[in-house]
Amino acid sequence: MARKKSRLRKIKRFLSVLLLLAMFLGALLLPPTFAHVTAENSIIQKLPYAQSLLEQGSKLYEAERFAEAATSWQQAISALQGNGDGQRLAIALGNLSLAYQQLGRWSEAETAIAQSLNLLQTTQNIDTKERTSERGSALTQILAQVLDIKGRLQLAQNKAEDALDTWRLSVDIYAKIGDERAVIQNRINQAQALQALGFYRQAEKTLRESTQILQSQPNSPVKVAALHSLGNVVQVTGDLETSRQILQQSLELASSLPDQEAIADILLSLGNTARVQQDTQTAIKYYQQTIKTATSPTTRIQAQANQLRLLLKTEQLSAFQTLSSQIKTQLHDLPVSRTAISAQINFAQSLMQFRKKTAADTDSWLDIAQLLATAIEQAKSLQDRRTESYAIGVLGQVYEQTQQWSDAQNLTQQALLIAQDIDAKDIGYQWQWQLGRLLKAKGDIKAAVAAYTEAVNNLQALRSDLVAVNSAVKFSFREEVEPVYRQLVDLLLQSQGNSQLSSENLAKASNTIELLQIAELENFFRNNCLNAQIRNPKKDPTAAIIYPFILPDRLEVIIQLPQQRWLHYTTPVVEKEVETTLAQLQENLPKPHTLRQVQSLSQKVYKWLIQPAEAALVETKTPTLVFVLDGWLRNIPMAALYDGKQYLVEKYNIALTPSLQLIEPKPFEKQLKAIVAGLTEASSGFSALPNVKLELEEIGSQVPSSILLNQKFTSKTLQNRINSLSFPIVHLATHGQFSSKAEETFIVAWDERIYVKKLNELVRTLEQNRPEAIELLILSACQTATGDEQAALGIAGVAFQAGARSTIASLWNLDDESTAVLMSQFYQELANKNLTKAEVLRHAQLALLQNPKYKRPRFWAPYVLLGNWL
Repeated sequence: MARKKSRLRKIKRFLSVLLLLAMFLGALLLPPTFAHVTAENSIIQKLPYAQSLLEQGSKLYEAERFAEAATSWQQAISALQGNGDGQRLAIALGNLSLAYQQLGRWSEAETAIAQSLNLLQTTQNIDTKERTSERGSALTQILAQVLDIKGRLQLAQNKAEDALDTWRLSVDIYAKIGDERAVIQNRINQAQALQALGFYRQAEKTLRESTQILQSQPNSPVKVAALHSLGNVVQVTGDLETSRQILQQSLELASSLPDQEAIADILLSLGNTARVQQDTQTAIKYYQQTIKTATSPTTRIQAQANQLRLLLKTEQLSAFQTLSSQIKTQLHDLPVSRTAISAQINFAQSLMQFRKKTAADTDSWLDIAQLLATAIEQAKSLQDRRTESYAIGVLGQVYEQTQQWSDAQNLTQQALLIAQDIDAKDIGYQWQWQLGRLLKAKGDIKAAVAAYTEAVNNLQALRSDLVAVNSAVKFSFREEVEPVYRQLVDLLLQSQGNSQLSSENLAKASNTIELLQIAELENFFRNNCLNAQIRNPKKDPTAAIIYPFILPDRLEVIIQLPQQRWLHYTTPVVEKEVETTLAQLQENLPKPHTLRQVQSLSQKVYKWLIQPAEAALVETKTPTLVFVLDGWLRNIPMAALYDGKQYLVEKYNIALTPSLQLIEPKPFEKQLKAIVAGLTEASSGFSALPNVKLELEEIGSQVPSSILLNQKFTSKTLQNRINSLSFPIVHLATHGQFSSKAEETFIVAWDERIYVKKLNELVRTLEQNRPEAIELLILSACQTATGDEQAALGIAGVAFQAGARSTIASLWNLDDESTAVLMSQFYQELANKNLTKAEVLRHAQLALLQNPKYKRPRFWAPYVLLGNWL
């Protein structure tokens, strides 16, 4: 039924659609291959009408006219029923399920696929003797294709494990019949299911193996399309350099065939990769090449739309206006399809952003609304409810901008109802968020909180989908996810009149802050590796949990005191002043002659965060403060906060956590043994650390240690040592950098930089061979990246990637002599079983503070304890 050229066209069309839309989340699978059969001698020859309906359905599906495709296939099913050709009836039912999936008609998709498989089972029982014949072989191939379609449906319904099982059945069939192209497509789809389940190493392994298989195959359009698809899959999972290499390889193959449209599609993907890598000029170059090469108006306008977003982002406003004029003239030439409608919606959104940025009247709000109204009508004509929902919701945003609140609310509720009806949480949360903003603008705070809460609930349900893709390709976390949590906290902490906030609101606000912290960490990793670590937290009855939260017009602090008592206070200080103060404090803390500035700035922060709670902390005799920090606050050591006479560390044990849901506070019960590794010599562009040798020797004299120094400290030897010896402490005295980006967070070994994502590989056999985690990970010479407001997020990234219950790290690295002194004191104190880890670190810091040589905060303040403080 489907020829190679037709299948390749489906693949190319899918690829070009894939990276245009930030709004459509869906599983990143290779495009479906329609169920088909190539046998010539069949009863179908007697049914030319049914044959034409099957082919017509395929063409309509390729054109993204899914409702019409479904109608055509339904008619084919009617024509085929009762004629004895169970194979083609099964094909039509399988393809009908594909169309229903695109339309969000899940129950009908399930019914169609079940009927197809039942029919194949019946046919197979009848044709038992023919399994080795041409008819039997075709039947087996159809079964594999229908199983592929079933797997797609299961993944779309968040049944990733079922999808994986189904695809494993179909790949076995493809392997037996020697269909290597189908094997590759199936394996790439399996990789997406593995990612959804959190098995990222297995997913990557599957993709790598697929690449290897392709290397040995001759050049062909199918090889080009499969490599292109693989490059896109690797791109959205965050391995941008590998993605670029695979895409370049597919470009070279396409150029050798040649195939102009395939070349254009690959250039578009290369432009998207460069955009994600923030290489704006290279991205624009690729987009311009795409525009020149493309024969399809759809591919051309996608490149133009992506280039338009870059021009707006880089404020090339004159070029933006020129290009937007060109796009306007071309929109009418696009055939009506989901891609064309989505291009209109995205174009309208770019025009909205341009208007907000410049207040220009080049395109009026009415012009933008008319563009979206056309998109809505076209989506309705295709019965594409997902695209209809999105177009209506974006039109609601136009009315929101013009402050026509009632119309905006009506449109938003319409969009939300459609999204809920087709269970599209990825767009539904956006309309719940939008509805919350509108209700807040109308002064209905209670209803706004309810809408925001539903948006957050949907985001939580979507976590594995949101993090399985590179945020720069699909969702912008900072623009489309983080604000939902922040604005809900803002609403929950708004007092009504003179009344005190309820404990319920404070508990809900603190929980939302923790959910945001987990979402930030998952966005850092670009996977949902924290799922397995989330638990119901056990409370430490002696600790106070402090949640400072930076909002645009104020600084909020929530404290959960021992005995479940809540405290809340607000400082009316604008976000810019908070950030400026914290940035200045971060800059001055490591410097040698800035004590006065440090004390002045840290006293200011103390007054914001701690002073209003002083009396309550004294009254409850709280010994330990556990901070859940926000934004720039993460880069500041809380130990250095100053009340005018004393630093906070002189009064309290101090610890940090991104979320109580990610830790299990319990005492250190194991024997003190350590793997200790370090560098004294310069490496990877970092200076020598001559006192590291003394630090390692001091540790070795106090606890049983396995020491790796300089050349012995390679990534491989560290991995072998961690996985062969049951040592609960891992101490790394080496340079490193923490950043809010995983690709810029690393620890320096003798032979290479160990990046945070590779760190998990170092301890992976530990996970397999020993159930216990690393009890204590110490990183004693690392530093946070300058100018990065969330750089300390990298500390949590390293901690959780290494699977450490507790981590001690330094926010900056200045003096390795004082580090050796502090670490010696730390291990002496650690031997005391009556002390918590937070107390041990505090005692070690006080030992430096009380030494005239090291009393300035620059020496003792950078060390922070993250995770289990007991």
